[in-house]
Amino acid sequence: MATWFNINLQESASPLMEQLIFFHDHSLLIITMITVMVSYIMASLFFNSFTNRFLLENQTIEMIWTIIPGIVLIFIALPSLRLLYLLDETKMPSITLKTIGHQWYWSYEYSDFNNIEFDSFMIPSNENFNSDFRLLEVNNRTILPFKTQIRILVTAADVLHSWAMPSLGVKIDANPGRLNQTSLNINRPGLFYGQCSEICGAVHSFMPIVIESVHKNSFINWLNQM
Repeated sequence: MATWFNINLQESASPLMEQLIFFHDHSLLIITMITVMVSYIMASLFFNSFTNRFLLENQTIEMIWTIIPGIVLIFIALPSLRLLYLLDETKMPSITLKTIGHQWYWSYEYSDFNNIEFDSFMIPSNENFNSDFRLLEVNNRTILPFKTQIRILVTAADVLHSWAMPSLGVKIDANPGRLNQTSLNINRPGLFYGQCSEICGAVHSFMPIVIESVHKNSFINWLNQM
């Protein structure tokens, strides 16, 4: 999860987030090279007292500074399109989790397992234990198995919400009357925290998301206890 002095992306916990981080680093490298080159050209112009009399209406320079940015954009667009299709793909999910946004809490339905459903409310700060994270802990965590293809169906019961889990590379809008779909594959056990990322009213900041990633056997045991 993010800490108070973390200016980078969260550590990835899914293959999709790994690809997002790779694309972020790739784009940042290109932007850094462009910034260094433009800064060097501007500095050289400031400290150069000579004038090129052939610079005005120079067709060669016009072609160069049109073609080079086009090539740079291709190097950014192709990985971006690949990543876009990877994020949109849902291959034969093993589990379907339905997420419903309310003012101001989340409810979850495991439709594949006898319609297990529950609400997930934030635990108030005065009820937290010393080891709990303030404004992030919930009374019912979402239990999911790792290394399993999971389909997430997201909707809302009242207003617009957004189900966001940064460490898994997921952020999907919850629209009333509409089912949005995404998929995730958690690659390790742990606790992962997210929040509603669409301003949805007065208590928007107090509807966190907590996913507990466990082994498949532990997930089955949890289902039997529900």
